[in-house]
Amino acid sequence: MAQVKGMELSKKLALTCNDTVMKGPFKGLQLTKAAMTKLYGYYLSGSYENELHPYLEDFISQPYQIILNIGSSLGYYAAGLAMRMPQAVVHAFDIDPKEQDRCRGMAAQNNVADRVIVSGLFRGEDFVQYAAQKTLIVMDIEGGEVALLDPVAYPALTSMDIIVELHDVLEPDISEKVMERFKTSHDIKFVPNTVNLFDFTPYVGKGYVDPFESLLMNWENRTGPTPWAVMTARNPSI
Repeated sequence: MAQVKGMELSKKLALTCNDTVMKGPFKGLQLTKAAMTKLYGYYLSGSYENELHPYLEDFISQPYQIILNIGSSLGYYAAGLAMRMPQAVVHAFDIDPKEQDRCRGMAAQNNVADRVIVSGLFRGEDFVQYAAQKTLIVMDIEGGEVALLDPVAYPALTSMDIIVELHDVLEPDISEKVMERFKTSHDIKFVPNTVNLFDFTPYVGKGYVDPFESLLMNWENRTGPTPWAVMTARNPSI
């Protein structure tokens, strides 16, 4: 029932805002029809993963040459970061061919296809290819971060800035395990999930709005804690 209602609200919002993100770091980003499946109102409202927004703005202001978006899914971050960072090339990686196609579509829709390179599986040994350039990693790989974020095995990581979703919902010690590895090379901020109620009344009609509907517009369908680590290299390559 919640899924059905959430989709109804998302569709109303899409009609009002012309499929375009209304606020947040990716304001003005246009979603493709292929990207607007399941619940997507939080993308359009701009409230998606709102706990990250101040950190994203800080990173966006820096002159990165390379963005590694590992676990790019439909391309919200890949296209959004390319839109906001015209000097950077975004390398988007996802193991699902359907998500790769959606990411390419998002990049094309927002006129950044020339700077969004979509690929499949990313391997730890690939980090070294980007070690000589100012690089930001944005990672969400459903628990795979434990194997991939290993600066002993992949020392190029020590000079890269990292935003990673930590899937404590799968293993409660993932956050502690990953952050411990970077405590000597990075300044680390632990960012827990937050709730942000979006007031969508101006966008979907006037009158009474059930608070539950406001909650649905920001429901990211998480089944447990998925906090973030924002890790800034103390000795970046550039």
